[in-house]
Amino acid sequence: MTYETEESFAFKLDKQDPLASYRLKFILPKSKDGNPLLYFAGHSLGLQPQAVKEAIEHQLASWGNFGVHGYLEGSNPWYTWDERLQGLLAPLVGARPSEVVLMNSLTTNLHVMLASFYAPTKERHKILIEDGAFPSDYFAVESQIRHHGFDPKHSMILAKPLPGEDLVRIQTIESILKEQGKEIALVFLPGVNYYTGQVFPMEQITRLGHQHECKVGFDLAHAIGNIPMNLHDWNVDFAVWCNYKYLNSGPGSAGGAFVHERYALDPALPRLAGWWGYHPDTRLQKPTTFVPRAGALGWQFSCPPILSTTPCEVSLQLFREVGIEALRSKSILLTGYLEFLLHQLDSKLITIITSKNSSERGCQLSIRLHKDPKETLQVLGQHDIACDLRDPDVLRVAPIPFYNTFHEVWQFAQVFKKVLLSTTTRL
Repeated sequence: MTYETEESFAFKLDKQDPLASYRLKFILPKSKDGNPLLYFAGHSLGLQPQAVKEAIEHQLASWGNFGVHGYLEGSNPWYTWDERLQGLLAPLVGARPSEVVLMNSLTTNLHVMLASFYAPTKERHKILIEDGAFPSDYFAVESQIRHHGFDPKHSMILAKPLPGEDLVRIQTIESILKEQGKEIALVFLPGVNYYTGQVFPMEQITRLGHQHECKVGFDLAHAIGNIPMNLHDWNVDFAVWCNYKYLNSGPGSAGGAFVHERYALDPALPRLAGWWGYHPDTRLQKPTTFVPRAGALGWQFSCPPILSTTPCEVSLQLFREVGIEALRSKSILLTGYLEFLLHQLDSKLITIITSKNSSERGCQLSIRLHKDPKETLQVLGQHDIACDLRDPDVLRVAPIPFYNTFHEVWQFAQVFKKVLLSTTTRL
């Protein structure tokens, strides 16, 4: 699309937007003064769908009316709650319903998956992650390596950007695998990098990892609900994510996991076990040998957190109505418009470190601020703009196709320019 700088162009795009009405299905935050926020922080915490309150009240009513019988009675019995959510979740990662599950938190799920897919030996014990991985991923991988008696200094390989660059090249990953593939047990990378917004070529990475007999998994925290994926067809071994960013399920809500169906009932694959992962017909009987449920449900420990996953169900219903492909189409236009407007600013003030290629980024643009980044964020907040800063100098701005408008993007660019110029003047 050929973008224009005039405000009228933003209004024109909003008028043509087929998804414009979905903005009204979310609660839009306001500042302390009651002014509407320009909310560009959905990459960190998605907005609350309007229908969440009623849905939670429905669950509270079921609890109040049925007590323990709510597991088997009412309009949405809790005993099969996890199974019903699979069909809503699977299309967002390109999986079969049996391959996905909502459970635990992201980091807990990562530990659960590493217990199954990281089986180090004296010859093959290394894990390939990215340099600058999200801290929780880094700590989880490091602790798992130590847990198995290895030294992270030797067993953790970091894929780094080339000098002077911000993004990790696929050639770097390929080179590491070529040189050390026989020693690498696991490749674990993000679907989308939390800091730079880079989309990693997951299909290609999976193929390269498997060529060297490595297991391959992904952290999809910034990918799910943001970009289309095809985990089943790509042959990804496992993936984990949280649901409170693009999936709008609320702060600290339950996470999710994908396990490829070829591992559904693999008796040779170790796993951490809990009663809800046991076969439903016998889970309440005196335990003998653990018989897992088929598919990803067999990795569960406990019964689903109903109140925590209810907001996610509400949001997933919206995703089903719209479809991830339609959201992606708008996202490309919306983020491209933001990029266009930012390019009108003085390059001495900012640098966009996210890829210029729309296929290599999602909603988020990461902007390096060359002058006083903390003060800039503070002043943006005073202008009722919600985004965030990642140390030392990267501002993350994410226009979300479900609820952000083209005019909001235009407004952000105007305010951002004034803030940058005023901040520079004060320095």
